[in-house]
Amino acid sequence: MRMPRIKVSEGGYYHVMSRVVDRRMVFNSKEKERFRKLMRRVEAFSGVQVLTYVVMDNHFHILCHMPAPEPVSDDELGVRLGALYTPILVKNHMTHLAMLREEGRDDDADAFRAPFVKRMYDLSEFMKTLKQRYSQSFNARYDRRGTLWEERFKSILVEGSQNAMATIAAYIDLNAVRAGMVSDPRDYRFCGYGEAVGGSRRARQGVTAVMRTLGTDTRWSSARGRYRQFLYSEGYQPAPGTGQPRRGFSEQELQKVLDAGGTLTFAQTLRCRVRYFNDGLVLGSQAYVDAMFHRYRDRFGHKRRSGARAMAGACLGELYTARRLRLRTISVPAG
Repeated sequence: MRMPRIKVSEGGYYHVMSRVVDRRMVFNSKEKERFRKLMRRVEAFSGVQVLTYVVMDNHFHILCHMPAPEPVSDDELGVRLGALYTPILVKNHMTHLAMLREEGRDDDADAFRAPFVKRMYDLSEFMKTLKQRYSQSFNARYDRRGTLWEERFKSILVEGSQNAMATIAAYIDLNAVRAGMVSDPRDYRFCGYGEAVGGSRRARQGVTAVMRTLGTDTRWSSARGRYRQFLYSEGYQPAPGTGQPRRGFSEQELQKVLDAGGTLTFAQTLRCRVRYFNDGLVLGSQAYVDAMFHRYRDRFGHKRRSGARAMAGACLGELYTARRLRLRTISVPAG
């Protein structure tokens, strides 16, 4: 039985991810770029802010901020429609909307706007639009039919604090390094950090938003150095005797440490695929997770008395999740 998502109405931060059906390696460089461009278009339409992301060969991760819903004027609606639809279609929609307003038919105008506005400021609608539109274009290019995605997307509600935000951001931006695809995260252009280093204004805004949780000011000139230091100091660990970055640890090595009662360092944890980051439901301080537990009490079993669960085998400061995930907490495959 799958647990309903937790989405806060006043806006929040989320880590979302989805995989290709049968985990097929369908994302080559061209497809990754198409996905990235579409993600940015859906971002502009929906009002979401992508803080960072990564597109791998068969899955993607996105860390995003979903603001609280705001009124959308007719002019703003036209701008947002332009992110997803052709100029001719947008012109037709806006001409029809203006005609309704001029005729004093405001109720009809609002009803015409409603289906578009409903898709804004909503995590599920953001992901639905992104995945459906990409599936349709992918199937058309390769003359295929059927679903492209493995199942519904996973989402984790993330506290907008130093430990939670920075940890998830680094976990995402280091995916390609852990997979052995690049040795430096800046060289992977299909992630938020790589896009930011490449000069993208949106990507840089995402990195600076993350770095604000670490006390860095909002200028990219300050955030870029701090974030790179953060990625390297916390995400890298030299392999013994070689001085080269270590891609990760085998599952056997990690399990041996856990069985011995030891813990993983922050750096080690970021170098592995940690199920808490995908399946933890809520991630943040103990107080934050407990607050979300009581707020959404009906989503949990009636016998459960508390919400926050410590992250076993991980030294991540004061981070807690809403799921214990005792079995197979850590595995090594990329992402």
